[in-house]
Amino acid sequence: MRVARLLRARGAALAAVPLTIAAGLGSRAVLGGLPAKIAGDALYTVLIYVLVLVVRPDVRLRRAFAIALGVSFAVEFAQLTPYPAWLSSKHVILRLIFGTTFGFVDLAGYLVGAVLAVGAHAVLRRLLLRKGDGGYARWNTRLTSKIPESGSANR
Repeated sequence: MRVARLLRARGAALAAVPLTIAAGLGSRAVLGGLPAKIAGDALYTVLIYVLVLVVRPDVRLRRAFAIALGVSFAVEFAQLTPYPAWLSSKHVILRLIFGTTFGFVDLAGYLVGAVLAVGAHAVLRRLLLRKGDGGYARWNTRLTSKIPESGSANR
């Protein structure tokens, strides 16, 4: 039963991966200038957040937020060295992942993306709990108050 819930959660996160990539690439194509940059950077962090959920569906919100923001910042600060630019010159996909030059504006975009991702994740979890999915609530005790299983008593 627990395995089925984890697989459902992982499947939902996996389905969000191509949607997030498409939204990120689309934002650069549709928007222009600074809004396109902020949206692209924000969706980059959202993608990392979703990938964290793919790897660990039962992760705490704060931990997923910290990992996504930390990885985004680490990649950005790595651009202060020549290595990301070198990797980016090898293939277009590596350019999308590592970028080429450091920018403070990118850090703001990453923060926006992490906040939006954790907010959306919290809302989705709350909706699932409200739906009365008791199994999900028991599985997700790390994020909610301890919910005793039916028939168990605290002694």
